[in-house]
Amino acid sequence: MKFIDLKDKSIQELQGLLKEKKSALFELKLKLRTMQLTNPSEIRGIRKDIARINTAISAKKD
Repeated sequence: MKFIDLKDKSIQELQGLLKEKKSALFELKLKLRTMQLTNPSEIRGIRKDIARINTAISAKKD
């Protein structure tokens, strides 16, 4: 997910997307703890997506 894709979305859409990504991160962390996660780098990608979404939300508020 690129920042360019996010900057055209509304705040409500971004907040919904943020909620989805946070739940996906929770699921991945749970799988990591139970040794079911095959690719731990997925967690890093999700965290970066969350940071991009938060940046887009703060840019919209200004």
